[in-house]
Amino acid sequence: MADTVMVVGGGGREHAMAWALARSERVERVLVAPGNPGTAAETKCTNVDVGATDIDGVVGLARREGVSLVAIGPEDPLVAGMVDSLGAAGVAAFGPSAAAARLEGSKVHCKEFLLDHGIATGRAASFSDADEALAYLAELESVPVVKASGLAAGKGVIVADTTDEAARAIRSILVDGRFGDAGAEVLLEERLHGTEVSILAFCDGTTFRLMPAAQDHKRLLVGDQGPNTGGMGAFHPSPIADDALLAQIGHDVIGPTLTGLAAEGRPYRGVLYAGMMLTADGPKVIEFNCRFGDPETQVVLPLLESDLLEIFEACVEGRLHEQSIDWAGDAAVSVVLASGGYPSFSSPAEPILGLEQAAALGCKVFHAGTSDINGVIQASGGRVLAVTAVAPVLSDAADTAHAGVAAISFADAQHRSDIARSSSAVSTTEVRS
Repeated sequence: MADTVMVVGGGGREHAMAWALARSERVERVLVAPGNPGTAAETKCTNVDVGATDIDGVVGLARREGVSLVAIGPEDPLVAGMVDSLGAAGVAAFGPSAAAARLEGSKVHCKEFLLDHGIATGRAASFSDADEALAYLAELESVPVVKASGLAAGKGVIVADTTDEAARAIRSILVDGRFGDAGAEVLLEERLHGTEVSILAFCDGTTFRLMPAAQDHKRLLVGDQGPNTGGMGAFHPSPIADDALLAQIGHDVIGPTLTGLAAEGRPYRGVLYAGMMLTADGPKVIEFNCRFGDPETQVVLPLLESDLLEIFEACVEGRLHEQSIDWAGDAAVSVVLASGGYPSFSSPAEPILGLEQAAALGCKVFHAGTSDINGVIQASGGRVLAVTAVAPVLSDAADTAHAGVAAISFADAQHRSDIARSSSAVSTTEVRS
């Protein structure tokens, strides 16, 4: 029987998820709520006018359309309980419950969980009072990372270089309300140094399967300079995340996390994303995310040879141990094209040229911040596109991805020319948000 499935979200991550699900022979239709011009152009995919945070709308649509499984991309609906509501309506949903998604919904809660379960992470203290936070800051010997505890659309982390900068960040969050309710608490966290790597795992509550490691670049500019972003590109294989390191992180981080959550009565089903810093004292958790990463998803899913729908179902039904997951042994590179104002502000919409040329070069172009305005695909702010290439070796994948980027143009476009290049700087201090 052919399946109708749904992907919730409208970014590059969700485009990659919808594209991968559409490759399943079992899938007849992929509804994407709300989707973007990229998903609208994919075979089997149909955009639907339902917002990613509209829980009632998603549940109602899934029931009306006979959706067999809903895969939720963004963190906000997961933290708000979309999986719980779908389950109550009898609809299978891939993603963690609201209780499990607190690992991302509250950085303070995540830090407490890590410390309680003996999982290596940086030292930290939390505050809701600015004066108390500033007094603690004055006692520290090194400058901490200042984090809004709640979801802040990827902008809730301030990596200060001086104590004065950290103090200003504390005041902006706790006094000025820079992040609203998401900043009701702040975490002052030890700044970790080392090499950053993203480790993602499929989880069914007890069993996990690691995905190929992707190395992300968070800074806007070449050489890991400039402001922090949601991610300007990623690549696989990582030169530092070998099989031994993956096994270590699985044993020391992912496994204990699943065990701890299950013992607390909130088993974790979905993708668990561990942002890790490889410090001189060993791997330490920077943070957990409760969903696929972006742009890591655009790198990892093109390497998947198994049926993504069957993996999702195995996670939901608690039988991941029975599921075979095969990955191509290739390299993959994804380079982000961002708007001129990113990450500070949204630029006006601008027509995008060269999408077909990039595809002709062998790239898969995943849409994120795009709009269809009177039949013209336009860059509409933020991270606009992720240009991905797969090849047997990393250098070839990088060459193709960067050639694809060069073929695409829109006014004031920004990208990093060093993603996956031999001269590419590796993140050496915490910049994750």
